[in-house]
Amino acid sequence: MSDTPVDASKRTWIIASSCAGVVGGAFTAVPFVSSFQPSERAKAAGAAVEVDISALKPGEKMTVEWRGKPVWIVRRTPEQLADLPKLDNQLADPKSQRKPDELTPAYARNEGRSIKPELLVVVGICTHLGCSPSDKFQPGPQASLPNDWQGGFLCPCHGSTFDMSGRVFKNKPAPDNLEVPPHMYLSDSRLLIGEDNKA
Repeated sequence: MSDTPVDASKRTWIIASSCAGVVGGAFTAVPFVSSFQPSERAKAAGAAVEVDISALKPGEKMTVEWRGKPVWIVRRTPEQLADLPKLDNQLADPKSQRKPDELTPAYARNEGRSIKPELLVVVGICTHLGCSPSDKFQPGPQASLPNDWQGGFLCPCHGSTFDMSGRVFKNKPAPDNLEVPPHMYLSDSRLLIGEDNKA
């Protein structure tokens, strides 16, 4: 075996080609390794959602997406809140006793099913077959609704009706009230859906 030293130009060429090989290998490995990480969409699907509710006026509703579900935030009027207790005898579960841990967190087991009386936060999916109910906030006689309607939601698929707290009326296909997701207020104008710190 010869002890002849490698000349400087060959040494530079060997080092440069080795470095290029390492860099090329790294670029090839990055997409492969990153494919094991959850996508941004997958991360967002389970993440809490922060919502600015400062522009929401009384009688208005906004919809945000959380875990692929529509979540409704409704700022109820004083009149809508005053009507809630009057409906208890017409509702299937007025006190949210059925499936309480699944559908209604402890802090929402009240007449308004809410932390703040004026703000309702519910998943906008009917508990019957998963349809999305329509807003029927206007009180009074309307198609597919009783003459003494006080406002709420109507599922057009099979006729289930819910009051302004998302509580289902008796003798309707939907077996349960609308789900109240975990949520908490970060401030008067910021709402966090998906976390509640056991509020």
